[in-house]
Amino acid sequence: MKKVILLLISIVTVFAVNLFAAKNLYLSILKEPTSVHKNQKFEVKVKALVTTTDFTSLTTNFSNQSNITVMNPSSPWKKISDDTYENSFYFKVKSSNFKLPIIEVKLWNSNSLIDISTIETGNIGFSNIGKNDDRFSKVIADNIILKAYKTKQYNNQEALTIIDIDAVNSNLEDFNLDNVVEQGVSSIKEWENIQNLVYYVVTPIYDKNLTFTYFNSLSNSFKEVRVPLILQNELVSTQTDLNPNDSTFEKYKKVASTIVFIFLLILFIWKRKKYLIPFVVITFIFALIYNLPNDKGKIQTDSFVYILPTKNSTVFFKADKELEVEVLEKKGQFIKVLGVEDGFIGWIKEDSFEKN
Repeated sequence: MKKVILLLISIVTVFAVNLFAAKNLYLSILKEPTSVHKNQKFEVKVKALVTTTDFTSLTTNFSNQSNITVMNPSSPWKKISDDTYENSFYFKVKSSNFKLPIIEVKLWNSNSLIDISTIETGNIGFSNIGKNDDRFSKVIADNIILKAYKTKQYNNQEALTIIDIDAVNSNLEDFNLDNVVEQGVSSIKEWENIQNLVYYVVTPIYDKNLTFTYFNSLSNSFKEVRVPLILQNELVSTQTDLNPNDSTFEKYKKVASTIVFIFLLILFIWKRKKYLIPFVVITFIFALIYNLPNDKGKIQTDSFVYILPTKNSTVFFKADKELEVEVLEKKGQFIKVLGVEDGFIGWIKEDSFEKN
């Protein structure tokens, strides 16, 4: 009888050892919120422990979710140590009856599948905030910074204001004001956890301030942002210039790309590993692009400057003389320019621009 028991124990042990040895991928949740709000962008951080060195990539799939958006489903995995990888996935909840997805990670060696692991997040609460606040901008963020603003007379009854906002860990793409009839996005950009929004609003010419709120996710409270509506001919020296080159977003890109390039270059010089060469070249190109000065030129007399790069866009103003400008961006047949002298920002048609 003892021999039989010993034999069974031996078989079970061998089976367990083989089963454990066959597993090469283990997942765990490093960070997740306990509660979220409607349209809030939140992070779920996942750790992957890989017990083999014979693999080429990790891929991620999401399934069984409802009323929720995965913001970065193709986010690449970052190597933390020899056997540890991490990834931060961002989600946005649309309604209270949401269901978080099952996160499935696959371990590959070229085209051969080595292992699959899945993981689910815990229970996350939900709340819908700001429903009765007509000043609520629909934005939930760790912080919002009003970088710049500029107001011009739109017509006899209204003024046009352009605001430049930076936000951290936010859903700035949902920015909207209930008490403003005419408004819209001029541009929105994102770099990791920082977003930049250039937005325009049309308000009654007698309004002296534009006030909106956002929900601060760190303090769990509403914060107020006040934009002075000072007509351009009333500007004082203390008003912020609307210059996107001075924004946190642009500075972050320039500094980050330069630091990454320098780090990889030093690492290549130190290690002398050929596989680092493509990374050094790629980061050098990005650092060069982000730090190159913008083209400069002029726009012709009687050219229209638009708020958006569309044919039906509202006209910001009409140039009464040749104006020196700096090129910020190109989109289709339109060019986004910054006025060298008075600092205006707007879109012009390509045929209105003459390069220096």
